Amino acid sequence: MLVNLRRSVVLSVLLLVVVFAYALAGTGVSQLFFPYQANGSITSHGSTLIGQNWTSTRFFHGRPDDFGPYAADPAKGIPGGDNPLVANGVPGESGATNLGPRSKVLLADTKALVAWWRSHGVDPTPDLVTTSGSGLDPDITPADARAQIPMITRSTGIPASRLEALIRRHTHGAELGFLGSSYIDVLRLNEGLARLEHR
Repeated sequence: MLVNLRRSVVLSVLLLVVVFAYALAGTGVSQLFFPYQANGSITSHGSTLIGQNWTSTRFFHGRPDDFGPYAADPAKGIPGGDNPLVANGVPGESGATNLGPRSKVLLADTKALVAWWRSHGVDPTPDLVTTSGSGLDPDITPADARAQIPMITRSTGIPASRLEALIRRHTHGAELGFLGSSYIDVLRLNEGLARLEHR
């Protein structure tokens, strides 16, 4: 009996050491070779891995978040429709309200968002009026960015040709050349836009 107990304790300690060694080795390797990614891909303006809340027409916008008809107003008890940054009336959660295609609320919110974009000179793409699966998508397509050029030009005075060049510089191809489609990180694009504006 004592022999079995000793074997159990030795095996438990050995497995505990192996598990912690594996975790520490993984952390060490990631910090050594991929420190930017391992630390959350943080820039001075936030993480490139999560959609930011852009409210000014001087910046490119990502997929719908806490603006336009989706804007939450806790003082008035408005949870924000299909708003990913205030999903289901709870701030900070990802996801959407799960409103279906027959939902009158979703239809009204989408029409209001289309009207919001058009009031700023943008003919919105489908992505610009629908949330992603997580509701916190940091990326848009090059077409989504190009659709916003008239709004940015009107707000900043930057010529459309320079904005087009900025979009091309920030466009990433499909992963491994064939997985998914081309995309642009909105935070990085807006950081580039800010630098362009201050020249």
